[in-house]
Amino acid sequence: MPLRTTKPQRAERIFQVLEELYPETPIPLDHDSPYTLLIAVLLSAQCTDERVNQVTPILFEKANTPQDMIKLSVDEIEAIVKPCGLAPRKSKAIFNLSKILLDKYEGQVPANMEALEALPGVGHKTASVVLSQAFGQQTFPVDTHIHRLAYRWNLSVAKSVEQTEYDLKRLFPEDSWSKLHLQMIFFGREYCPAKKHNPYECPICSKYGRKTMFSEYDKKQKKLKRKAKS
Repeated sequence: MPLRTTKPQRAERIFQVLEELYPETPIPLDHDSPYTLLIAVLLSAQCTDERVNQVTPILFEKANTPQDMIKLSVDEIEAIVKPCGLAPRKSKAIFNLSKILLDKYEGQVPANMEALEALPGVGHKTASVVLSQAFGQQTFPVDTHIHRLAYRWNLSVAKSVEQTEYDLKRLFPEDSWSKLHLQMIFFGREYCPAKKHNPYECPICSKYGRKTMFSEYDKKQKKLKRKAKS
């Protein structure tokens, strides 16, 4: 069962576990410029990184700059990015943001949160990832997966990813934010998935997890046993 700790103690110990497990944090999305990273992150919405990395080489072979991207039609872009899902919306966003980059920023991706968030298809999380991974700025992108982990680990009770981001930034040193974002993603995939998660076996949940998580898990297991016997 979880250890008795204060929230700052929990955060520090969780950070230590993540540092031990993931001392290196390679960027999951393949890219070779801020622009190709921006496009890859946009495509990753409701899509796996693995699928995005299968699709982007095809797209970037045809267009890996805003100048080349606007030479393609929206329909051509949509046909390529279709496997990533939400293709009509994503293809329009890719075309339109490429045009804006040329019109307003001389074809360069701005290293500015406000400017990035103003681009079509670019929300706060996407902008945060680009600033972190393309420009080396310390940001803490929070998606639904990190939001789930923060709740499971008793680090936040926030109802929104925005509030969770605020809570996590208060708990961890600023110079750790960008790396910690990736460490949490890697940990979630390997040990703390959304479904079929056993908190007793999880390296972090087993020590620092929310107590209700264990009671809910126990109830589910008892229910499954009863079904198996009937």
